[in-house]
Amino acid sequence: MPVFKFKTFEDAEKALWSKKPDGNYFRNVGDFFEFIDKLYPIRYQTGLFKFKNLKEANNHRNQQESEFAKKIYNARIKTKKLIVHVL
Repeated sequence: MPVFKFKTFEDAEKALWSKKPDGNYFRNVGDFFEFIDKLYPIRYQTGLFKFKNLKEANNHRNQQESEFAKKIYNARIKTKKLIVHVL
């Protein structure tokens, strides 16, 4: 992945958006999410779950992901490593 330098946060934010995404853009996005998943793999609760509808299933997944994010955040607070590295 190439490294870019920006003078302002706004310039960096503008560089995140692609006005005309192509196959390479989507490949890079996929590679990014794969990389993040390797850094912080989410451990989902094992077993079978019965849900009444898709909304309930999505809420369950979102709750697990939120708990995982809070766990990482709290660990960073304890170690005072709150710096987030942008890749």
